[in-house]
Amino acid sequence: MNNLKTILIVDDEAPMRKNLVELLSEEGYGLLQATDGLTAIEYAQTMRPHLILLDIKLPKMDGLSALKEIKALLPDVPVIVFTAHGTSERAIEAMKLGAYDYLEKPFKLDEFLLVVKRALGYSTLLNEVNELRAVQPRETVSPSAELVAGSGRMQDIFKLIGKAAPTDATVLIQGESGTGKELIANAIQRHSRRSDKPFVKVNCAALPETLLESELFGHARGAFTGAIAERKGRFELADGGTIFLDEISDMTPQLQTKLLRVLQQRSFERVGGKETITVDVRVIAATNKNLDAEMKAGRFRDDLYYRLNVMPIVVPPLRERPEDIPELVEHFIAKYGNHRKILISAESLAVLQRYSWPGNIRELENVIQRALVLATGSVITLDHLPLTVKAEGDLIPKELVWQSGIPLKRILADIEREIILKTLRQVNWNRTKAAEILQINRRSLFDKIKEHNIERDLP
Repeated sequence: MNNLKTILIVDDEAPMRKNLVELLSEEGYGLLQATDGLTAIEYAQTMRPHLILLDIKLPKMDGLSALKEIKALLPDVPVIVFTAHGTSERAIEAMKLGAYDYLEKPFKLDEFLLVVKRALGYSTLLNEVNELRAVQPRETVSPSAELVAGSGRMQDIFKLIGKAAPTDATVLIQGESGTGKELIANAIQRHSRRSDKPFVKVNCAALPETLLESELFGHARGAFTGAIAERKGRFELADGGTIFLDEISDMTPQLQTKLLRVLQQRSFERVGGKETITVDVRVIAATNKNLDAEMKAGRFRDDLYYRLNVMPIVVPPLRERPEDIPELVEHFIAKYGNHRKILISAESLAVLQRYSWPGNIRELENVIQRALVLATGSVITLDHLPLTVKAEGDLIPKELVWQSGIPLKRILADIEREIILKTLRQVNWNRTKAAEILQINRRSLFDKIKEHNIERDLP
């Protein structure tokens, strides 16, 4: 215990302050309290605490504005930011402004105390991360552009974004298709010192080698058939800003060699040209492949990998972080719900969290968008979810969906038969009620019972 360490608690909620005071006083710390951002700045300047615990949502002056003022006055005092809203952009902004760390309410007490102790021991090293402070006002971001996640693994990624964004370090983002690699690239650029400069995106898998080389580096007049005029490439267009190379693992070895030179020397020649062009471009790359395996197979240059992998970010698939699904669902309902007040049933949400999501967040977005079209009422139910999703939720036997070598038409017919049979059993073979549950008319249900040769179970 160290009685000489003083902690300033800044929170407008009295119960929260009371709980923190009780917890931290038992650890032997001296404690100060403030209820708004302006008072926090005043106490920080006059009392010089060793650590500041700062809530983002505060009266008079919000926590992010207060954080900026405090870091300008006391750059060596660590600040731990609290947020109850799971707003990832705010978390990134807090790290960018120089926060030591942030915690989401409610937090685990042991985790909280560990972060506090680390922050107090880390104060002498804070000068090394002063470059993380903002050099521009916080920008307004549209909801569709925000990263949404509350899991611990994604929070770690948000912290990496906050640390990487203000630098010019090359970033390599790896993750399965649909995990949000481009959104992460957008966030890095949005919070960088180059945010007001060009941001050029290239999908390396979308073009053949000859066209991709011309697209990236431009071409001279007459370089090939159809090159009737000189053309600037994407690297030239991105000069002073950022270029995002998506699916970089699809680059041919020849293009990989040319890209390596750009990363090393910041120069290149256009296709068919002799003039050496120098550019100042930050590179963010992404791939859905395992580059270690690609290197071992000889498909990706190891020297290029090490040039790209200055700041690695590995995005976990959605199946490994089901705790993010409720927040993502809420986000997509808000995005596509046309201001409708619509909820999702607990049963439906549980099914979504049990599903493996081979298409990751992109697939979840499509599922929710489809459910909103189907849901005419105010609740998304199981009826509005795709059969494949419900199959993994144990509502439909998986063997009916994933049998290899069986035509899709047969698989769908088997699934339809199983659903109708389960529904009839559930309502004790009341066909009128079954038709209502399945949302089809009685005549259609009778036809399907006959088509699938469904018979009532023997007693």
